[in-house]
Amino acid sequence: EPDVTIVSGLKDMVVFEGDDVTFRCQVSHANARDVEWKLQDVALQNNEMNEISVEKGKIHTLTLRKVTEQDIGTITFRVGPHTSTA
Repeated sequence: EPDVTIVSGLKDMVVFEGDDVTFRCQVSHANARDVEWKLQDVALQNNEMNEISVEKGKIHTLTLRKVTEQDIGTITFRVGPHTSTA
């Protein structure tokens, strides 16, 4: 299986409380496994507050809904040994 790398990393975002924010990270190969999103070192799951999806097989997205002050911090996207943060 080819080593999946990050082609386009996360960008820092500034949002207002109550808004949604979307982070995108593009990887080199479609259908990458061993992918993880974290906020402040806490793994995120797909639920009503966090929407995790994949577009066109290679663009991994994380949308945080109605952000609050508690959502301030570092977002990390990891695929295998590679990470990107914002």
